[in-house]
Amino acid sequence: MQRLMTRAWVEIDLGALVRNGERFARAAGVPLLPMVKADAYGLGAIRVAQALRVLEPWGFGVATVEEGEELRRVGIDERIIVFSPILPTQFDAVRRAQMRPVLGDRATIERWIRADMPWHLSIDTGMNRAGLPWREVETIHDLVAANPPEGICTHFHSAQIPNGSREEQERRFADAVAQLPFRPKLTHADNSAAIEHRSPSPFLLARPGIFLYGVGSGPNATITPERVAALRGRIVEIRVVQEGDTVGYDASWRAPRAGRIATVSLGYADGYRRGLGNRTQVLLKGERVPVVGFVTMDMTMIEVTDKRCAVGDIVTFIGKDGDAEITVSEGAQQGELSPYEILTGLRGRLPRVYVGADP
Repeated sequence: MQRLMTRAWVEIDLGALVRNGERFARAAGVPLLPMVKADAYGLGAIRVAQALRVLEPWGFGVATVEEGEELRRVGIDERIIVFSPILPTQFDAVRRAQMRPVLGDRATIERWIRADMPWHLSIDTGMNRAGLPWREVETIHDLVAANPPEGICTHFHSAQIPNGSREEQERRFADAVAQLPFRPKLTHADNSAAIEHRSPSPFLLARPGIFLYGVGSGPNATITPERVAALRGRIVEIRVVQEGDTVGYDASWRAPRAGRIATVSLGYADGYRRGLGNRTQVLLKGERVPVVGFVTMDMTMIEVTDKRCAVGDIVTFIGKDGDAEITVSEGAQQGELSPYEILTGLRGRLPRVYVGADP
């Protein structure tokens, strides 16, 4: 297997991915529009989309035109929605690939509808990132009456926080929909956290994202995902240090006693962030050991004074080893990061090893 030959790799359990999709679909109670943007959150959009086809999703969501084109080239023929705003110079590419753009400003909508092709209307209900503000729906009545969008959507900014913001955004979205001069065929707003905390969905599609990839939204969630991704590397060198010796750039760690340091061939160029040094742990033979010194571009150092290990041994940065586990969320919390940053940061030079169900 590939992992027997490589210095470091990402391991992706496609069976767990599909089971997470099944669990989400049961809770949502509506067809799924899985988000496979950012290379399926770092886990490989092509293989992920191919695996998720067994769920018969309504379509797939991407962020860029190029991401959609990549799926088309490998035969993904389900509907594809491009959720980030597109430029007029990209219209031809979107049309050729038979994708649906999400549009939210009058000028872009006016130019797109001349082609008489499907599109979705984006309503900004509080994110203030993209989309037509919910207060301004009347300004596009003439456009949507002439060429109604296939669907209308919004994006929750804090669905995992019980502060009433999701409910407020839903009210704004309902007001916007009510102002339209037509009844939309599709509505969608629920992301992973929304369904984890409230189900079934009141909309006609649901958009699972990070839940599919094994990351839940906290202890109050009503459904939880299985772990999907593991990040592993190999020890490539072991050295003895004396009391007071320093490790890594800026000499940020100093040995409190004589001991041993193991170097693992995985660094921030692979997506394991520099700032995780001196504050995180990894798994070695099912036991936790500390990361010492700043993570470097290609290597990470761990303190193994009291551990039996050898060159070639596997170190788990994210995932399970024996009964011990380091989750994506734990690694993110220790590094003061978002779990999204951890997953999407996994770089292309890391081989991906797919296990489990693989259609």
